[in-house]
Amino acid sequence: MRIPGLCAAAVLAFVPVASAGDLGAQLYGASCITCHGPGGRGIADRGPSLRGVGAQAADFYLRTGYMPLENPHTQPHRKRVLLSKRELAALVAYVATLGNGPRIPKPHPERGHLAEGQQEFTEHCAGCHQVDAKGGYVTNAVAPPLDRALPVEIAEAVRTGPYLMPRFSEKQIGDAELDSIIRYVTYARNPDDRGGWALGHVGPVPEGLVAWFIGIAVLVAMCLVIGRRLQS
Repeated sequence: MRIPGLCAAAVLAFVPVASAGDLGAQLYGASCITCHGPGGRGIADRGPSLRGVGAQAADFYLRTGYMPLENPHTQPHRKRVLLSKRELAALVAYVATLGNGPRIPKPHPERGHLAEGQQEFTEHCAGCHQVDAKGGYVTNAVAPPLDRALPVEIAEAVRTGPYLMPRFSEKQIGDAELDSIIRYVTYARNPDDRGGWALGHVGPVPEGLVAWFIGIAVLVAMCLVIGRRLQS
């Protein structure tokens, strides 16, 4: 049907659009209720309760593609996010209404200190993610690399403790310390290798091996030179 005097954009303005709350509820019913149950109360052996997790946990799991998860008993991995930004925001907002919980953090890595960040990361995180933040293997899980993690995702992971990762409260890691950790993780992706050979930034083991190989080669060469001189 054509409406005289109105353009297509004006006609579309009369079409009712679902509010963010309605859209979030619809998305939850379509993608989440099977495992997390009505009202986010959880379902045994399928999915935990979402009441009280707040926007922080929901935003982390959705923006990284950790959720939805086909098998609730397997470790989630980063994958392509199928939701649009509007849909993601609406679903996160809906989960936040299921109970009082933490908001999405707003880290400021530019305020952090690189040296302090390296120290804190080495103390709290390097045991699983390695000191260069390239990930590693732990019992029954894989610590993912952090090369694609956004500052807000790092902050959410620290405060939420996804999968087997421990959750760090503000008493354990303050906001200022967290800013420094995020700054270090960002720096570790492209560190300044001034005057050195990076060797993949995988730590002292390959550095030691290279030193031994070079040293052995030098010793063998010296032995050959000395042997020839003694024979002449």
